This record gives sequence, C-alpha cells and structure tokens, in this order.
Amino acid sequence: MRALRILLIIAVVLGGVFVAVDRAAVYLAESEAEGRVSFAGAEAGSTEVSIKGFPFLTQVAGSELDRVDVTVKDIRASAAGRELRIGEIRAQLHEVTLGAGYTSATASRATGTAVVSYAALTEAADDGVTVAYGGDGKVKVTGSVRIPLLNREITRSVVSTVTLVDGDTVKVRADEVPGEGIPGLEDLVRQKTDFERGISGLPDGLELEKIAVAPGGLEISMTGADIDLAG
Repeated sequence: MRALRILLIIAVVLGGVFVAVDRAAVYLAESEAEGRVSFAGAEAGSTEVSIKGFPFLTQVAGSELDRVDVTVKDIRASAAGRELRIGEIRAQLHEVTLGAGYTSATASRATGTAVVSYAALTEAADDGVTVAYGGDGKVKVTGSVRIPLLNREITRSVVSTVTLVDGDTVKVRADEVPGEGIPGLEDLVRQKTDFERGISGLPDGLELEKIAVAPGGLEISMTGADIDLAG
C-alpha cells in the first residue's frame, strides 16, 4: 500500500509538471504568434491569439491545433473608394494545420464577427453625413441638404435599416423621410442619407453573412474555409 501511495504521488506530481510545462508552452506560442500571424489579404494593427485545447504539446506534435481564437484590431478595408476602418475582427479558427517549420498555418474552417463603429461608418458615408445608433436594431443618419425652392439649407435625421446585399455590400436606407409638403424634399434627403458601400480588403477566405445593428456599431457575421495565416 505504501508503494502504491508513492506511485500515486509521483503520478500526481508528474501530471502537475506536465500541465505546467504544457501551459507555459501555450503562453510562449501565443506570444510568438501575436507578432507573426496575419490574415492574407488584410492590413491590420495588433493581433491577439488564444490557443484552445489540451494538451497543447501533443497538438503541436501532430501539426494540427483544434482551435485558435484570433482577434485582429484596426483593419483597414476599402468601401467605394473610401477607407472603411473595421475596429476588430474576432475569429474562431478550427482544425489549424501547421506548415513546415511552423512558418505558416491554414484553418480548415472559421467563424467570426467584424465590428464597424459608427464613427468609421460616418467616415465612409458622404461628406456632411453622420451615422449613429438609432435603437431597436436601426441606425440614425443625419445630413443637410439645400432646398432650391426655399433657397436655404435644412438638416434632417432619419431612422434607417442596415442590410447586407450581394454578400459584400452594406446598404443603409431610411425607413421613412417626411416630405413636409416641400416638393422634392424626400428625394434630396435620400440622396444624402441612403447609401451603399461595397467592402473589400477583408481577410482572404472569409465571407460576410449578415449584419446586426448594436449600440457599439455594426456587427457583421462571417464564415470561411481554408483560411491562410501568414507568418
């Protein structure tokens, strides 16, 4: 019995050592990856990496990681000739195969969310137009137009619906624009407040699926397959 207790103690100690070594290896790998990993086709600022699954060392030995969570911040994409700044992309990468020498990696599939702030959406809109959260899944768009008939400029805010069309275009359209009895007012306001912006410059292999309007900005769901990670 004494020998059995000793064996159990040794097993627990060795198990603890293995866990400690495994977690230390994960930490080092995450730190190294944050400075090297990037999505092909995207320009970005900082990157955060979190490697999931246990044990990590056996995954590395098999050159495949079960799941890697990557947060990429300050992505610079293009929207109709204007730069559209995406605050961050939060991606979950599954079945990540490591290349020779760990200099590259490919995710078999991925899901994620891109977040676009209202400040960034305003920058991508027409000059003089501002976009803000309007509540209940809507945005509030404000713009000024000149009324030739009255020879003056007026400012109007409208509540608008945001949708994703053709898989790569953000469409903002006012639910209603009161004409106020002024001929042509609705058309003039819509020319300012209604707009579409095609998005390019996102990571290769990720496709936009749907948009949710949240208090912090637009949250765009994405999925993809065979995602290449540089570095």
